[in-house]
Amino acid sequence: MSRPPRVAFFGSPAFALPVLEAIRGAFEVVLVVAQPDKPVGRGLKLTPPPVAARAAELGLPLAQPTRLRRNPDFEATLRDSGADVAVTCAYGKILPASVLEVPRYGFLNTHTSLLPAYRGAAPIQWALIRGEAVTGTTIMQTDEGMDTGPVLLQEALPIAPEWTAHELADALSAQAARLIVQALSDLDGLQPTPQDEHLATHAPMLTKEDGFVRWTDTAAQIVNRSRGVAAWPQTTAFLNGARLKLAGLSVTAGSGQPGEVLGVSEAGLTVAAQEGAVLIRTVQPEARKAQPAHTWAQGAAVTPGTRLDRWEPTAP
Repeated sequence: MSRPPRVAFFGSPAFALPVLEAIRGAFEVVLVVAQPDKPVGRGLKLTPPPVAARAAELGLPLAQPTRLRRNPDFEATLRDSGADVAVTCAYGKILPASVLEVPRYGFLNTHTSLLPAYRGAAPIQWALIRGEAVTGTTIMQTDEGMDTGPVLLQEALPIAPEWTAHELADALSAQAARLIVQALSDLDGLQPTPQDEHLATHAPMLTKEDGFVRWTDTAAQIVNRSRGVAAWPQTTAFLNGARLKLAGLSVTAGSGQPGEVLGVSEAGLTVAAQEGAVLIRTVQPEARKAQPAHTWAQGAAVTPGTRLDRWEPTAP
């Protein structure tokens, strides 16, 4: 292409903002597409997603279609924008072929894993839950499948052992912002590489139960799960059926029956796993504020020997 490409940007959450800003700093953004406004908070106030709010601040053309399939009006909007290429970043909707075919260079997607590993809605979370030491960003050509298109650019990112989903998302967002500018700067030179289907793994959307502690896991597995669900649904344990939100988990020394409280100190609550033990620094009982674990334990009469409920996922 003899001139810089005109870009349509598809994204919704705050994660996508650094990518939008990087593209806007290097290219002309002719259209921003985000999910529709949604009710938020106790008052259910209709609120735009972060990308839509930022586009409005910048005065960029904005579309928030409720659906993409069989929507000729939206296809006309995209066509009339003059976009040479579209970029998706955490947009949150599957794109039909009729939309994918509109821009001359199609759609590029920023995916937060080293595809074909962790295809799906929650690659950041599942990489942490599975205890991965390395993940990365893939710039791929979007097709009609779920993250199945050919790879255009890919770069690894080591995962720091203390990172939760919050820190990993920040690092990957910055990486994606840099790589998409690189890709857009060389659209004609990109070499698509098909993904190896035999190596594909999946990262489905999280459920509330994905945050429930499995005390029969190892201590490392419990901590990794807590890192992965830190943003949502967060880590949940149970005592006599009552829910407890846990935070600040780390692996520590100790052994006992899974879920058994081994010790209470100012450092936190030590609970046995199937292998090793977990130190819990913060506990939030239902309908109450978070507090230091030892403060909660004193008030709840939790002492060494107390057993937290054992929860196991229901077999499919």
